[in-house]
Order: sequence, then C-alpha cells, then structure tokens
Amino acid sequence: MKTKTKVMIAAGAAVGAAAGYYGICELAYNRFIRRGPKFFAMGPQEEAFSEPQRTNRQLRQEAVQQWFVNSQVLDLTLTSFDGLRLHATQILNHPESEKWIVMAHGYGADSLALLPRAKTLDEAGFNIVLPDLRGHGLSEGDYVGMGWNDRRDLILWTDRIAQEHPESKIVLFGLSMGASAVMMACGEEDLNDHVVCAIEDCGYTSVPAIAEKQGRQAFGIATQPVLIGLSTLIKMRCGYSVWQASAVEQLKQCRVPMMFIHGEEDDFVPYDMVFENYYACASEKELYTVPSAGHCEAYHSPHYDERLFRFIRRFLHSDLNRG
Repeated sequence: MKTKTKVMIAAGAAVGAAAGYYGICELAYNRFIRRGPKFFAMGPQEEAFSEPQRTNRQLRQEAVQQWFVNSQVLDLTLTSFDGLRLHATQILNHPESEKWIVMAHGYGADSLALLPRAKTLDEAGFNIVLPDLRGHGLSEGDYVGMGWNDRRDLILWTDRIAQEHPESKIVLFGLSMGASAVMMACGEEDLNDHVVCAIEDCGYTSVPAIAEKQGRQAFGIATQPVLIGLSTLIKMRCGYSVWQASAVEQLKQCRVPMMFIHGEEDDFVPYDMVFENYYACASEKELYTVPSAGHCEAYHSPHYDERLFRFIRRFLHSDLNRG
C-alpha cells in the first residue's frame, strides 16, 4: 500500500474517531445538561406501591393540593447574575413570622415537587420560597446548572427575603441536586447573615463524581474521556467549569450549621457521598442516615420531621409551633 493511501486512511480514521467522540459528548450534553424532560424519575414509582399505599398517597396529595389552594401564594421573579429571569413560588401564610425557608428541588423537577414538604414547614410557622432552579419550571435557562450556578441564584433569593423582611431568619433546604446547590451556596463568602442553618438531603459531592457514576450507568463505557469533552461543551455553552462544581470543596469554607441526610439504600447518589460531604464541612454539623431508604426517600421515615425540626430549632432560638 502506498504511503499516500496509508496517510489518507489514517486521516479518515482519525476524523471518524473525532466525529464519534464529539457525537458521544453531544449526546451526553443533550441527555444530562440541556433543558428538557430527563430520562429517570426519583423516588419510588406508582407501580411500587401497594393498593393501601396508593390510597394513602392519593389522600396526602389531595390534602397538599387543598392546602396550596387555600394558601397565600405569590409568584416572584428576579434576574440572575447572568441575566436569566428566575421564578419562585412564595407561600406567605405567616406574615408576622420571622421564620423563612428556601427549598431547592432536584434534577429534572420544579418547585412544586416540594409542596408536600413545604406543607409540613408551613404548619410549623414558616414562610416559604420555592425557586424553580435555572433550566427548570418557569425559570429561564436552556441548561441545568447542576447546583453550581444555582448556588448564586439561591443567594439572590436569600438576599431578597432579607431585604423585604429585615427580621427574617432563613433556613436553606435542598433535595438531591438542590441539596448540592445548598452546600455549594453555604461555602460562599457573601452568603447572607440571615441564613441561620441549612439542610441537605441526598446531595452529591461534585458534578464530576455524579457525572462519572451516572454516565457509566447510562452508556456502559469508561466516562472520564467523555467527561472531558462534556466539560468543554458545558464551559462553552453554560459558562461554568464542572471541575469547580464541588460541594466538598465549598463545604471546607462553610460557616453555616449544616444537617446532612441520606438514605442508606440510595443507588442514584451513592450513600458514601454523604460521608465525604459531612467530613469536609467546616461548620457545626449533624448527620442523619435512614436505613432502607432510597434516593429522596428518607422523609418517609417516621423520625424524619422530628430530627429536622430538632436541628432547626437549635439555630432559630425560638420554639417551632408544630401544631
């Protein structure tokens, strides 16, 4: 075979490999980062429930809907640091209360997914802000922030509460990706002093770590090379580096008391990650793990609310009215 022919074949193979690599990276971006319906659902699905469980679940959902309809609800908007119009649902049933909670939802969900938990907090006398994270719900953005850019958005929401309610004491709560956003926010120097404590429920350690885990599960291949290409696309299109997006590193600068919650049977955000986050945290902290609970399922424990409120009460310096 002539040298020229060999060179052409090699060049063609290289171009084909590059195109294939780019295609895989683009597929990963579209599947994980681009705004749109996601390929999984968190928590137990309808078919996993027994008939009595389905009935009880339906009754709880109806109670939440009725509570929401009867609540004082307001749509809020603000502009992010990069010009996106962000939306949140505010539930202000206790206008004289100084107790506020900002609740950040998980990947692929929206603010209304947290209404059952919000109802419990409302019954304890909290006013509630439920942001739609960027790229979700009614907020702008054509990509998922994976908690990193969201950390700055959460700080904006706490700033707004503090400006409008100067006596407010604010709790941050996050679930899954929202939990990672909360941990990342709590490592920022300019986090508002009105934030008295934070709770993270089943958050991951870093974007590269969860991308490695989920990418391997989704594609069945070694994901480190794909992550390198994906990170380039994210940097170009979303303006942030996945290598910076680490809850563990942010927690090393955390000065807010933090509660860490995780289900011991979580196979989406691995159970071991809670220990990495917990031991990295520089502030006062508490760890609560729930046996037999999967991803986003810890709150089914009969002890969940008790542990949650006991932690919060320590930093509000006032009794919570739970009845």
